[in-house]
Amino acid sequence: MTEHTSMTLLGLGAMGSALGRAWLAAGRPLTVWNRTPGRTLEGAEVAASAAEAVAGARLVVVCLLDDASVGAALDGVDLAGKDVVNLTTSTPDQARARAAWAEARGARFLDGGIMAVPPMIGAPETGAFILYSGSGDLLEQHRDVLGVPAGVVYVGADPGYAALHDVALLSAMTGMFAGVSHAFALLRGTDVAPRDFAPLLASWLTAMSGSVYGVADQLETGDYTKGVASNLAMMVEGNATLLRTAEEQGVSTELLTPFMALMERRLADGHADEGTTGVIDLLAR
Repeated sequence: MTEHTSMTLLGLGAMGSALGRAWLAAGRPLTVWNRTPGRTLEGAEVAASAAEAVAGARLVVVCLLDDASVGAALDGVDLAGKDVVNLTTSTPDQARARAAWAEARGARFLDGGIMAVPPMIGAPETGAFILYSGSGDLLEQHRDVLGVPAGVVYVGADPGYAALHDVALLSAMTGMFAGVSHAFALLRGTDVAPRDFAPLLASWLTAMSGSVYGVADQLETGDYTKGVASNLAMMVEGNATLLRTAEEQGVSTELLTPFMALMERRLADGHADEGTTGVIDLLAR
């Protein structure tokens, strides 16, 4: 990097520190501020207050606990002419409100959702990326800097879209964790070693992950029977075996039954030839 825009990082928790170390390792001069005094990063300039940190920088990256923390840290701070990149986890509506708040104070705003855990930051081989939404001009001006900690994925001008994508991806991950937990629970009390089962589980989940493209195509076309290999009638009937096996193994079915109940409702509504995409319609309120 031959041209260095002055830069400040607000927040030195686990993720903020990982971001800061990545920028410093890339030769990026950095001013930092943390709500709890005493925490810093080697090689960074430490500001005594958020206002002091922001005053000396054009690019301000915020990575704090939550949206309320962002508001508290920047309360009364002059943001005129600043480029604010908020990497604090928030909801879509919070991100939109924070964008309007920043713009009313004369700043450009970009919201971000970090799809990584701290050890993945600054390590391109991990596949880590950060979702961004809001000011496209801000992103293009600072793309070289923002691309240092992780890959850059721009999802639109709506400031809430990064948070929306973030939560959608995390929600899918949470569902996967539920299935993984149930699978390992079934093995408890048997001679099947978890370490022996893990490669089978990982390969199976990887193979099944491709189904998301079929779901997307069905949603786009409106044809929920398109490309269906195992229809809803077959799957609902097969669910009985899953539930009985859990009972035999002494495992609660509470992680499975909510989704199975939705499958049964969709089947009862006359959609036997569909896959599970129709469940999405049941979730919309």
